Amino acid sequence: MKNLNFENKLYVITESDISKGRSNEFIVMKAIKGGAEIIQLREKQWDKHKVKKEAIKLNKICRENNAIFIVNDYIDIALEIGADGVHLGQSDMTAAEARKICGDSLIIGVSTHSVEQAIDADQEDVDYITIGPIYETRAKDFTVGVEIIKPVLDNVYKPIIAIGGINKDNIGEVLKQGIRSVAVISAVVSADDVMKAASELVKKIKKA
Repeated sequence: MKNLNFENKLYVITESDISKGRSNEFIVMKAIKGGAEIIQLREKQWDKHKVKKEAIKLNKICRENNAIFIVNDYIDIALEIGADGVHLGQSDMTAAEARKICGDSLIIGVSTHSVEQAIDADQEDVDYITIGPIYETRAKDFTVGVEIIKPVLDNVYKPIIAIGGINKDNIGEVLKQGIRSVAVISAVVSADDVMKAASELVKKIKKA
């Protein structure tokens, strides 16, 4: 497993439905060129076979460009193709179950939506924890607000990544709370200039 420092990173998650007709390969390559260091394949509407085929392509791009590649949900695909990690939601298998399957061969990330969930995840054998959605998103019908970040950081020792509706206009407010890494979807995937959008976010993260 790659030894990953989660500080000061831009984490970009795919969503082909909002990529303006551009392939995930194009988006991922441009995002990495713009400074993104973690990529997650997340295509909730796709069948497993299609996800696996895409994962193989994106894993190759990430390996060639020294970026971390995470597969959403499918621990078996992540293991089979040699991805760096798997990301689990609250309704997926537990981190303990995942760790039994993959041992130390995968990074495991977990989504959380409250201080309590983040504290619980911190007790598990996970490598990083996402907290969100900070702001309104298309996918979620709730937000946790920027105010959640400080209590999470005060009570959780694992690396925390903020997610949900974060973009170049509000990332400053997020970083002010003490968070050091941010995950985005539409702010990069939907941008007219993907590389520039990623680069602008990375500059703000590094400056903070």
